[in-house]
Amino acid sequence: MSKKQPDKTEGTIQTVEEAFGKTEQFIEKNQKVILIVIGVLIVVVLGFFGFRKYYLQPREIEAQRQMFMAEKYFEMDSLKLALNGDGNYPGFLDIMSQYNMTKSANLSKYYTGICYLKMGQYQKAIDYLEKFKCKDYVVGPMAKGGIGDAYLELNQPDKAIEYYINAAEMVNNQFTSPLFYMKAAQVYEIGKNYQKALEYYTLIKKNYPQSFESQDIDKSIAFMEGMLKK
Repeated sequence: MSKKQPDKTEGTIQTVEEAFGKTEQFIEKNQKVILIVIGVLIVVVLGFFGFRKYYLQPREIEAQRQMFMAEKYFEMDSLKLALNGDGNYPGFLDIMSQYNMTKSANLSKYYTGICYLKMGQYQKAIDYLEKFKCKDYVVGPMAKGGIGDAYLELNQPDKAIEYYINAAEMVNNQFTSPLFYMKAAQVYEIGKNYQKALEYYTLIKKNYPQSFESQDIDKSIAFMEGMLKK
């Protein structure tokens, strides 16, 4: 005769009941602590949403209103007024300090970096553009590319290429990607790295045939191929 197998179901039920029993005991023993923790979490969550609604949102609206004139000066290439304000409206530097934690303050870092880039203060441009955080379809890559421009002006072509390629790959599109691949290729060409230049010129022709950069790309490709045959 075969031996009777132990009832696994009964053992499982017993184990579950024991676990529930221990949990109940823990809750009863630590009820006050648990209630305090839950209360703190509720206060934190409510405080967070209240902070956003009653503090950040009004500041965001005000920051956007105040930054309007700085953006106008930027468009007019009045860079010092864009940075420092005109006495009636603040500049990007003031927006950053007065309205920190807002989207406008973050965007001001981008504008400030580009202002310094145009003014020839390349390290300051890098510092502010590095602080700017954005995944926008165009502005994000333009900030990375701006850092590349600054490094190129500082005679650091390897760093410039790194940021150009980073900018090109950050968001794949028909505007910023071929623009910064082209800049990377041109820096390689200046440095006589014709193989890498040819690689990026060819990439532009293949992947971005409708872009502005592709219009005369065959001439660049033919020139690189000629240089490699010498």
